[in-house]
Amino acid sequence: MRDHDPPEHGGRLRQAAVRFDIPLEHWLDLSTGINPHAWPVATLPAAVWGRLPEEGDGLESAAARYYGAPCPLPLAGSQAAIQSLPTLRAPCRVGVPRVGYREHAHAWCRAGHQVVELVDSDPGRWLDDGPERLDCLVVINPNNPTGRCWPIATLLDWHARLAARGGWLIVDEAFMDATPEASLTPFAGRPGLILLRSLGKFFGLAGARVGFLFAESALRARLLSWLGPWTLSGPSRAIARQALADTVWQQVTRAALPLAADRLAELLRRYGLAPMGGTALFQWVLTDEADRIQANLARQGILVRRFIRPPSLRFGLPGDERDWRRLEMALTAVAHA
Repeated sequence: MRDHDPPEHGGRLRQAAVRFDIPLEHWLDLSTGINPHAWPVATLPAAVWGRLPEEGDGLESAAARYYGAPCPLPLAGSQAAIQSLPTLRAPCRVGVPRVGYREHAHAWCRAGHQVVELVDSDPGRWLDDGPERLDCLVVINPNNPTGRCWPIATLLDWHARLAARGGWLIVDEAFMDATPEASLTPFAGRPGLILLRSLGKFFGLAGARVGFLFAESALRARLLSWLGPWTLSGPSRAIARQALADTVWQQVTRAALPLAADRLAELLRRYGLAPMGGTALFQWVLTDEADRIQANLARQGILVRRFIRPPSLRFGLPGDERDWRRLEMALTAVAHA
């Protein structure tokens, strides 16, 4: 597989505004899977903006408590790790999900590795001994956009088989926060196990560009050396520290998001768009009419994410009741188009 072209992403609202000639402020963006009820950012002290960021400000300890794992490495979003990790290995064979966040495949291909596409990340025979066995395996758990979540026991089995020969299991848990019981963070630090977490989705703070990597100390040190100083800005560190410590907000949000996800799934079913998968933050719909539906919604100022392989749509959560009504009216128009 060759995948050197930059992948597309949700959230390209300015591009959509130009294409459909609708002012930016008139759009409802459901294309990203980001919590529409973001953690409320408070005014930051002026010193945060005027000084270089430093460790020892409490961010790492707050992240360790929140994730339940020691030695988190703060990053400018998990994307920073996705782009950097492939540069830390000699060319090898890497399994990636056929349907999933395409930046993984793109980064490994660009670094000269052989990428093998796997159905839903299942490595099957590719973990068996032989000339075609995998050296690394990327799992997006839960998967974006299918929502597939692999059991911990299965992932640990895959990790053990890879680690026994110096391989890596990279688990992208960007959408894990609503279901922390399914996370591998209790096993963080095992050789060959690399975990990626993101503050952007559950906390609704994508613009802060905050993520964390958990890995054995030697690999963590290599990555930190590669990335250099100031992996996060001072304001981002301050915001992340406060959000990770806000346990009341986290508990309320974990209770609310699944209800909103169920409401979205039911709304889509009423219009013949029964989700085939999803998480607490988005629903995924397989449909041969993905292109037509996306364009029809866009003409009404609603942006959803379209995938080509397979033809499908990802719907993020509306925010307030006005947004819910607007989506329902748009779906009604699509159904009668």
